[in-house]
Amino acid sequence: MGKLSKFFCTALALTFLAPEYVYAQTPAKKLFGNRPLPAALKPAAHGFYTKGCLSGGVAIPVDGPNWQAMRLSRNRRWGHPELIGIIEKLSYKAKKDGWNGLLVGDISQPRGGPMLTGHRSHQMGLDADLWLTPMPDKRMTYKERENTSAISVLKNGTNFVDQSRWTRSHTMLLYHAASFPQIERVLVHPGIKKQLCDTVKGNRKWLSKIRPTWGHHYHFHLRMGCPSGSPDCKRQNATPTKTGCSDGSLDWWFNVEFAPKKKPAKPVKKKPRRELTVSDLPNACQLVLNANAPTLEAATHKPIAAAFVAPEIKLPKYSAANVLRGKPIEASKSKGTPVSSLNASQSAAGFNYVPQGPIPIPTLRPFVQ
Repeated sequence: MGKLSKFFCTALALTFLAPEYVYAQTPAKKLFGNRPLPAALKPAAHGFYTKGCLSGGVAIPVDGPNWQAMRLSRNRRWGHPELIGIIEKLSYKAKKDGWNGLLVGDISQPRGGPMLTGHRSHQMGLDADLWLTPMPDKRMTYKERENTSAISVLKNGTNFVDQSRWTRSHTMLLYHAASFPQIERVLVHPGIKKQLCDTVKGNRKWLSKIRPTWGHHYHFHLRMGCPSGSPDCKRQNATPTKTGCSDGSLDWWFNVEFAPKKKPAKPVKKKPRRELTVSDLPNACQLVLNANAPTLEAATHKPIAAAFVAPEIKLPKYSAANVLRGKPIEASKSKGTPVSSLNASQSAAGFNYVPQGPIPIPTLRPFVQ
């Protein structure tokens, strides 16, 4: 039986069982992943980044003056209102320093919780993935947002930044992202961290928030701290105060983690990770899961530029099946759809953004605290 068939057979069987049994036996990702709209409750983050949920979430608009949301079929443009506001403000700050606009990747599901695919974190609406290439010079169609493939900012075959792609505006984008006091970490590939350590002059304190981790060479990851009004939100470890440039931590990445490793004599069989159920999450998450939902219009963030009007994109009805069979978010062998193929002549009136190379998409990654 195929993956989708098993998914729907399980969903059908669960409709005839008691709610208590359903919650005890069903992976939480199937329950939270089937909620197309948020919980109409007071905004709050419950639990931890890898084991929690979100109430009162809001959606970043599909289009804003300085951003476009990507992979719309995933329905992961939801977050705590404070985080969505930060993303909007970041788009304006970065624009002043030459960044043409944000391409917004995964934030969270409408009610947070474990996701149907990918991501161990992003469960409380406090994490957001933003691409490392600015918007193209047009408003992309729904199909283009689904099909554009990721392109790394690293030099092919290395763990170092491709200098032909990196610009001052990349550096300033990360600087502005780290400048928000609510943002505790900005996760990037170690090669990007090294690039910043080698090139940033003057004020370097903000580099302490730039933390190296796996996979983040297509995008960077904003992580906000626990917001007010979230008493059961578990805080992460305190952000280091040192820049992380000369304490040897980067040496470990390049000399140990990325060093060639001998293959074991026998393949190591990894034990499958147990799926989280609702009972593993904070008690508030059951209330979040069962709460009434507002309308999409009422739950969508209202941009600062209230008069901004973008070309309309008709969103298909949300389907968990579409998420399960969605295309990978990064290119494995091909370079994906280059920005130049997005016909500039079709640009919406008033939006003349200049593309700078191919557009990457957020990659999956392991848990990072």
